[in-house]
Amino acid sequence: MKQARPYPRLTVTRKAARSLAGGHPWVFEGEVLSAEPAQNGDVVDVFEENGTWQGAGLLSQESKIRVRVVTRNANDRIDESFWRRRATWAWQHRVTAMGSRGLPGAEPDTTCCRVVFSEADGFPGLVADRYENVLVTQVGTVGMERLRPVVYGALVEALAADGQQIDAIYERNDGPSRAKEGLQQYKGWWDGLAAPDSARIVVRENGLSFDLDIENSQKTGFFLDQKYNRRAVRELARGRRVLDCFCHVGPFGLNAAVGGAELVRCVDVSQTAIDLARENAQLNGLADRMAFTCANVLDYLPELRASRTRLREEGGPFDLIVLDPPAFTKSRGTVGHAARGYREINYEALRLLPRGGYLATCSCSHFTTRDLLAKAIAEAAHQANVQLKQVEERQQAPDHPILWGFPESHYLDFFIFQVV
Repeated sequence: MKQARPYPRLTVTRKAARSLAGGHPWVFEGEVLSAEPAQNGDVVDVFEENGTWQGAGLLSQESKIRVRVVTRNANDRIDESFWRRRATWAWQHRVTAMGSRGLPGAEPDTTCCRVVFSEADGFPGLVADRYENVLVTQVGTVGMERLRPVVYGALVEALAADGQQIDAIYERNDGPSRAKEGLQQYKGWWDGLAAPDSARIVVRENGLSFDLDIENSQKTGFFLDQKYNRRAVRELARGRRVLDCFCHVGPFGLNAAVGGAELVRCVDVSQTAIDLARENAQLNGLADRMAFTCANVLDYLPELRASRTRLREEGGPFDLIVLDPPAFTKSRGTVGHAARGYREINYEALRLLPRGGYLATCSCSHFTTRDLLAKAIAEAAHQANVQLKQVEERQQAPDHPILWGFPESHYLDFFIFQVV
């Protein structure tokens, strides 16, 4: 590169350069050949060993992912204007991909959505979810930790320019993965904006109201990635008896109920989640068609299969079952164990469904690829001696964009089948 660069230089292997050229933004610790002095979280220039510039990224000195590249455009300078542009592009993507897809008479689909999806939006280590006038964020890298005031301000400005008001930002920086970056865990209202009195908020998605605890619930308080998959279940639910497994605060079950289900039984191992799901059913006037059980689904499904009395007590037989489990694996080394888990729960569900019944099932781990999940489901169907007719194959909502060249951004696969 002929022009002078203002950032410390870091030299990487040819293998790393090929990966960067293919669109993957990470440089691993073992791929670094040499590095000029820099502070943790600084912007560094990445060069191949032959001197070819490969991009600029954020340095993480305590992580195995040593650099996360944020641009491969040599004209970029990583300053406040850079992050403001990124924030604007991220919001414009949501408006374009979701702005016209709201249900008739309901709130816009951008009212509750993911505004930033980490590397897929060029903000490595940052997740920002919008719940109406509140952003809930998670920061997982030292570079983003240092940039929080700049990036948060850029996001608020980007939404304000589109007439969208953000009054507060709640930080859920309490994930254990932060330790890999040498970062402390904490949570609370960001002091750059006003702090509301409570971290309980009521929001609307798909025309339904949800009471969320953004301080104590999983992740940022809700799973926005299933927005359109929940609508798909709603369209199947009319007149059916529905079993919603791993229900969390009830979004699949509520969509089934409002779609005309005869009965919805919601099951989750967390009593806190069950309590919130019950409150959400009451909030939406659907409590008369919904019932709730606190149980471990892995034990619960075999219990129903073993006892018709227990099945009837729970509202069965069911003719639509939803399986939305947590990620069964968070590392490549446990993929085999995860595949057995997916095979087991799908087998148990298929044994409960009659011919003509429907199964909605998914995986939310990028380590469990689409093909691995499909194989586990196929094996479960073979073991249960049933055949599956595919109704739909779906993915995460477009506010969780899949960045080609970065397979980690594709993590949710969702199937709907009829048992034939």
